[in-house]
Amino acid sequence: MSEKRLLLGDEAVALGALYAGISGVYAYPGTPSTEITEFIQLSPEGRSGAVRSRWCTNEKTAMETALGMSFAGKRALVCMKHVGMNVCADPFVNSASTGVRGGVVVLAADDPSMHSSQNEQDSRFYGKFALIPFFEPSTQQEAFDMMAVAFDLSEELELPVLMRTVTRLAHSRAAVVASGQMRSQNKLDPETETANWNLLPINARRRYQVLISKQPEIATRAESSPFNSLELGPEGGLGVIACGNAYNYVKEAAPQGISLLKISQYPIPAAMVRKLADHCSSILVVEDGQPFVEEQIPALLGAGYKVEGRLTGRLPRTGELSPDNVAAAFGIEARTSFPPAENIAPRPPQFCQGCGHRDVFTVLKQIYSEYPQGRIFGDVGCYTLGALPPYKALDSCLDMGSAITLAKGAADAGLYPVLTVIGDSTFTHSGMTGLLDAANENSDITVIISDNLATGMTGGQESAGTHKYEAICLGLGVEREHLHVVVPLPKNIEMIADLIRKEIAYHGLSVIIAQRECMQTLARKQRAKKATEK
Repeated sequence: MSEKRLLLGDEAVALGALYAGISGVYAYPGTPSTEITEFIQLSPEGRSGAVRSRWCTNEKTAMETALGMSFAGKRALVCMKHVGMNVCADPFVNSASTGVRGGVVVLAADDPSMHSSQNEQDSRFYGKFALIPFFEPSTQQEAFDMMAVAFDLSEELELPVLMRTVTRLAHSRAAVVASGQMRSQNKLDPETETANWNLLPINARRRYQVLISKQPEIATRAESSPFNSLELGPEGGLGVIACGNAYNYVKEAAPQGISLLKISQYPIPAAMVRKLADHCSSILVVEDGQPFVEEQIPALLGAGYKVEGRLTGRLPRTGELSPDNVAAAFGIEARTSFPPAENIAPRPPQFCQGCGHRDVFTVLKQIYSEYPQGRIFGDVGCYTLGALPPYKALDSCLDMGSAITLAKGAADAGLYPVLTVIGDSTFTHSGMTGLLDAANENSDITVIISDNLATGMTGGQESAGTHKYEAICLGLGVEREHLHVVVPLPKNIEMIADLIRKEIAYHGLSVIIAQRECMQTLARKQRAKKATEK
């Protein structure tokens, strides 16, 4: 039995995971990974509750919950964007030592060119760092097919498996053939060797030796993987190593008859690399992201063998690859493109009409003009747009949850006044611990939690702390008289400004929760209500 469907790369990953018999998907929304979990949530299995699929508070809790499901013997998928790997790094790396019982696949969606991210980061380094197998699909079909292989491999080797995708694959569509029956979920079968999961030093040292002992088998699996292939052209000349999605660009742009090694399962298949090198006089490495493979090839072939790629400048050092810049690496002139018209002005992103964040930053712009010596620390979310015109009322955006801790550090240094803006989902993701630090020292900062009752930037997913923020702040030690809830509307702007001025004058910690629902999620609810009334 098979069906052909037109799927995003993310959707192909999700369908592959369902076919592989997962019992849970654990994730925090982040572009370009969000659609994986949403697809599973909307599937019959997700709707019936047969697959647990509620959003997690952050990537660390997602990873740990998936490991708990694995401990119980069942399969779990963990999804995040690349920067989320930094958040879950502790349990991710340690899980290679504990091992797994039920299969665990961690999907990291990288974002070359930073379409919606703070950095360019290559998650393949995490796979190498953790000493586990990892995959990088080149097509949507491979993304689907790899999930079953990855979960089987995870259980066979008793290790977590990493899968890395990139934005261009995650958010483009192609026909995918889903064949065979969906695998039944694993039966409950809790871990019996519980000492493996207790990483006391005596156990951790033993488990690390076990992990090291598995490395030859992991390498053998990559050498024999159906996702890695070697095509040899005429002897001599240039050989190409193409990784994951970059394989498509090489097939489109490269001259006919080149020698080509495709890598989609890691670690690097060393024997295949050496065979390519023996056949060719030099190698060009084509990979989206950082020069992960390019840096390792000289160690396999010796420093005298000519290897080129992003490090040598033959390919761009930053940003996404494309058929055009890959063609240029082969000395093929890029196709003629049309320059932007002079009369078309750039159009930066803006807040939605009617968004509560607009009113928050209207107030902050006014406050900023009154306290030019002060600073306003921001965070990652829709409200980061407050740094742009016409507001220009944010001085930082470092990472998720950083607004409060940056503000505290600046206040500790003597800066005054210090304000900070953080969103509701970002606050529960990783801002609460910073507020606890600030409460413990009664730091001289004014915190604004801009609560739009959703994880708005990634499409309006549920926010972990909705309707709980007052209680959370009180529980963390914010004083009741300096905790306020306001509704950000044009008619309330002057009242909110007066409140902020009052709290600036108080030399201690204060929190203002500006609460109004996201216009997009509100509109969707209203449309759904009208549809049910017809």
